[in-house]
Amino acid sequence: MSWWRGSKGADLDARGGKGRAGRSAGASARSVTYATSPLLASKTPPWRSKFLVALVALSFCGLLGRALYVQVIGAAFFQRQGEIRYARTLELPASRGRILDRNGLILASSVPAPSLWAIPKDLDADPAQRRSLARLLGMTPKELNNRLDDNPNFVWLRRQVDDQLAKDVLALDLKGVHQVREYRRQYPESEAATHVVGFTNVEGHGQEGIELADDAELVGRNGTRRVIKDRLGRVVEDIGDSVAPVDGRDVELSIDSKVQFFAYQRIRDAVAQNKAKSGSVVVLDARSGEVLALANYPSYSPNDRRNLTGGQLRNRALTDTFEPGSTVKPFIVGWALETGRVTPDTIIHTAPGRVSMGGFVISDAEPHGDLTVSQVIQKSSNIGAMRMGLMFQPREMWELYTKAGFGQKPQIGFPGAVTGRLRPYKTWRPIEQATMSYGYGLSASLFQIAHAYTVFAHDGEFIPVTLMKSAAQGEAARVSGLRVLSPKTVQEVRKMLGLVAGPGGTAPKAQTIGYSVGGKSGTAYKQEGKGYASKKYRSWFVGIAPLSHPRIIVAVMVDEPTAGKWYGGDVAAPVFSDLVQQTLRTLNVQPDLDVKTQIIAHDVPAEPESF
Repeated sequence: MSWWRGSKGADLDARGGKGRAGRSAGASARSVTYATSPLLASKTPPWRSKFLVALVALSFCGLLGRALYVQVIGAAFFQRQGEIRYARTLELPASRGRILDRNGLILASSVPAPSLWAIPKDLDADPAQRRSLARLLGMTPKELNNRLDDNPNFVWLRRQVDDQLAKDVLALDLKGVHQVREYRRQYPESEAATHVVGFTNVEGHGQEGIELADDAELVGRNGTRRVIKDRLGRVVEDIGDSVAPVDGRDVELSIDSKVQFFAYQRIRDAVAQNKAKSGSVVVLDARSGEVLALANYPSYSPNDRRNLTGGQLRNRALTDTFEPGSTVKPFIVGWALETGRVTPDTIIHTAPGRVSMGGFVISDAEPHGDLTVSQVIQKSSNIGAMRMGLMFQPREMWELYTKAGFGQKPQIGFPGAVTGRLRPYKTWRPIEQATMSYGYGLSASLFQIAHAYTVFAHDGEFIPVTLMKSAAQGEAARVSGLRVLSPKTVQEVRKMLGLVAGPGGTAPKAQTIGYSVGGKSGTAYKQEGKGYASKKYRSWFVGIAPLSHPRIIVAVMVDEPTAGKWYGGDVAAPVFSDLVQQTLRTLNVQPDLDVKTQIIAHDVPAEPESF
């Protein structure tokens, strides 16, 4: 045990010695004076510490000021900026009002249609998916890429598409591609009524026709909805109150869709049969002045306006003017009767069928010799009309034409209606007054000519016309207008117009089974530059029916017939005949002639028309 104790003691002595040495070293370290270090012994300038404290204080004041600006002074701005990043105002589209015919049938209406849009920066699609998307959208991959490159935040892919197409696109399940509901305009009557109804653009604003004329009433007022959206464009929450949309007001037209459709069909067929350039038809209600039909050919479908041309778009019955020719002769005769200068049996010398005046030659298609005033209208003699026209002072003729609407824009609130041309009477030379007696030297649209004939259909009054349905119907819808001729004079002129549609007249093909008709044909060379084309004609016929108690006025014009016939009595009168019969039956007008004993003169040769 002594060895153990010795050994342990030696060990303790060793550890003790080590402990003492450690204590000695610690005491030495604690005794070091750090001020003796050259680095620590250097004196710090007082301004440095003050500067550091000032910087800390200034930073604190800056942070405090910024917090004050953000939370108090600029709070509204920052709230607004925050809302921009997550809040959205969604537009709730109003449904555009419908356009209806006089019987309540739809001519134009709006139906829901999906529109496809995308956030390009979120679009995650490989090349194969992009090709599939482009194919569905009817684009090439390059066209799709160009569209997506336009704006990283929003682009329309296709608007107002079919439901199936929208489903097919969404079935691709592409991130960043979305759908929204809009309204698409549909036109059930298509090209038959498009020149009246018009069409809208993709934004729902009227571009032509009634869609443009009554856009303010049809468009309605859109509503709004404030929402919060996430970064994927999904609505998360509504904010505040929504404003409901107000749908547009329906517009009820005077047009009868059945009459309109038949008028379009008939003028289309006439243009084809006569190998013509174009054609127009106007049908007016002689009692109320309502437009029952207004059709043009060529036309177009408002549901598909691709490759649309200006010729298709033009509403020729309202925009195209031409010299009315022989259709003004009844006004000259009517005023000569009204003022007592002639009677229906007064003899007018037209031999030898040619008259030189002011370096010009006025001629008839055939020499007629002496004609009664009634025969001047029946045979459409230029010389007979000229001799009566020169009985008037220029001012008389000018006032007569002006009262009948020539040289004045039709007041129907329809875009594109033209004024025509009627120069001031003070500038007329004698030869100009002479030619104006048979319709040369002034110009008018087909609509203006039809409107002028309300004088003969409404007992001498020039009545206003309208495209809007009248609140009153039947006899209660009869309107009054500007007195131009007396009822007695008009009765005599009507008899003359009846002779035109009978044997020996220029338009026997205008006769209609069951109804008495009367009117005036017209044929004129087309103007080219400063003169007239030698082989280009415009043919028309305007008349009233039934002649005993006029209910409708029908005007037909065919431009540049080239199938071997060009007289108005051969080209336009048959269209008038068909339209009268169809329209009067549609309106439930009782026939005023005995069908069994009536002789239809369609096969009777027409008198050559002077033009």
